[in-house]
Amino acid sequence: MTAEQLSRLIGTSVTTYEPVGGGDICAANRARLEDGRTVFVKSLDPAPDGFFAAEAAGLSWLASAAGGVPTPGVVAHNATRLVLDWIAPGPPSPAAADRFGRALAATHMTGAGVFGVPDRRAWIGRLELAPGPWDTWSAMWVEGRVLPYLRAAVDTGAIKAKDAYDVERLLGRIDQHAGRPEPPSLIHGDLWAGNVVWSSDGTAYLVDPATHGGHRETDLAMLDLFGFPHLDRVLAAYHEAAPLADGWRDRRALHQLHPVLVHAVLFGGSYGIQAGRLARSLS
Repeated sequence: MTAEQLSRLIGTSVTTYEPVGGGDICAANRARLEDGRTVFVKSLDPAPDGFFAAEAAGLSWLASAAGGVPTPGVVAHNATRLVLDWIAPGPPSPAAADRFGRALAATHMTGAGVFGVPDRRAWIGRLELAPGPWDTWSAMWVEGRVLPYLRAAVDTGAIKAKDAYDVERLLGRIDQHAGRPEPPSLIHGDLWAGNVVWSSDGTAYLVDPATHGGHRETDLAMLDLFGFPHLDRVLAAYHEAAPLADGWRDRRALHQLHPVLVHAVLFGGSYGIQAGRLARSLS
């Protein structure tokens, strides 16, 4: 996208337009506008139909949670671009981690009404998510989250037969490991450290969501999967605000299966082996 195209999209002249570090899927730029604002621009051309509309809707859904973790404001979007308020970055502190844990609990406790995203298409990374809805979390996790990506990983050779067998075997007895049923929580759905932006004033913002009605332990397990700053503080503050059911730490492997299989499909490498290891840890 050029500065001129961005100006037409948002209705304000662009004074500077420069690339910044971004993810593996979309191009990322920072733009300064004539009216004094700074914005972040994500671009993917071509993008799947509804890709950025879904992301904007997910951000707005998360932002609706009273007392929850904020999201950058959506300035504009079209078929190939998403423009957000710029968040001036800063380092996370222990106190900021405490606030994030409590705010994440408030986001989850807002609730979602259903498991899944029944009214629109949704993505995690560049892979489409089955929208649902489902009657139970276990059904969603098996049919809409783990099995589709397990099959894709098998088709691409990203997972070996033994590891795939062990994952599918675990899914056959998921109710033995899922813990007590909980109502659908409003979750981010792809909550690794790179999708939490820490601002200069110590506020955490959620970005790049795969927002849906899910199990709140999924977001917490994802935070743990790839490492997160001051995670012990985040989890302690969360548990104080919204106590977790007994055994939640033991269930992390179950909740990590989906993101690990997504990574297997997208990136290959050792993620297929990791998925098998996670499944066997619960047997």
